[in-house]
Amino acid sequence: MRWFQALMPKEGQFFDLFDSHAATLSAGARSLHKLLEGGPETPRHGADVAAHEAQADDIARAVMLHVRRSFITPFDRADIIDLITSMDDAIDQMHKTAKVTALFEQTTFQPHMLELGGVIVRTADLIGQAVPMLRSLKANAARLGELTEQVTAQEEQSDHLYDAGIAALYRDVGKTDPMAYIIGAEIYDHLEKVVDRFEDVANRVSSVLIEHL
Repeated sequence: MRWFQALMPKEGQFFDLFDSHAATLSAGARSLHKLLEGGPETPRHGADVAAHEAQADDIARAVMLHVRRSFITPFDRADIIDLITSMDDAIDQMHKTAKVTALFEQTTFQPHMLELGGVIVRTADLIGQAVPMLRSLKANAARLGELTEQVTAQEEQSDHLYDAGIAALYRDVGKTDPMAYIIGAEIYDHLEKVVDRFEDVANRVSSVLIEHL
């Protein structure tokens, strides 16, 4: 039996993969934030977001493979799938945002867009703090609750920035350059969705916490 057990995926592998994926979220968020600073390096930062998204996809596929191969998992299989899917959705949305800026050849961005980029970085970092704590749910329950609440607060902040950004965009170009308004509104929509996807991750963490305490 020892040789058979040696071939089976270990519980710790799941946590290692979660941690690796969380690292891609933080890296992708920082690349997106740099993109929103604008300038001639914008396309390079967009390519960096795409590279982080591709790496995250590889990690997500590895998690799915381990779910299929494992007899014992650290928590419910459905929760594992929901968690890694929500994490992957977050970086997918970052990639969609970067692709929109490339599609419309944008290299300058509104101040509120950059502020939203900062919210995305902070939210990614909160998730990056929370995910490693899943290894010891009971010991980290209180801190995990605090982190998920902070993610919700960041999502509320993103809503305010979205509203303020759309209003400023309309004042600046809404009546004189409708196409610029449409493009700007599209970028704002994608940025706000990134934070929404991070809140989905926080909700999955909360769900795992509730079910296993």
